[in-house]
Amino acid sequence: MHESDLNNLLARVATGDMDAFAQFYDATCDRVYGMTLRVLRDPGYSEEATQETFLAVWRNAETYDPRSGSALSWILTLAHRRAVDRVRSESAATRRTVAYGIADTSREIDEVSESVERREIARLIHTGLESLTPIQRQAIELAYFHGLTYREVAEHLGVALPTVKSRIRDGLIRLRQTVPGLAATG
Repeated sequence: MHESDLNNLLARVATGDMDAFAQFYDATCDRVYGMTLRVLRDPGYSEEATQETFLAVWRNAETYDPRSGSALSWILTLAHRRAVDRVRSESAATRRTVAYGIADTSREIDEVSESVERREIARLIHTGLESLTPIQRQAIELAYFHGLTYREVAEHLGVALPTVKSRIRDGLIRLRQTVPGLAATG
């Protein structure tokens, strides 16, 4: 479908035209889902983010301004933002869960076995990190132990963002291969 056709459909969606919305959905849903899947790497979350994106299109189509860019770039931007928001939300939820688990001292704990388990996990991680290249290790340590975002890691190391992402991804893959017990404990 041509860009002008998508722009026209989106203008009709802004007026509440359900047929136009269905046509717009059919013409763009594969691209939107692909965008969310690349960011989220989870089909279920990607489906939810795609659904949320189209709900936002239905509710906010009147905010689209064709002078600001194409209809396709507008919806892909919406999809990307939803996916990134989902990643941030899941990351924050994980941090809260971990923080709660650490702070929750009211439960009965076998402190000796927990201490042994923590030491074993730390040993596995240390061993695994030693197997990485110094570049991979530094990027992973900055991201996971110092809490930096990928962009902050890239700025800290003075390299491009895609390079940092590759280093971290390759390092994590290598960690999983060299420390098989690590995946089971994490």
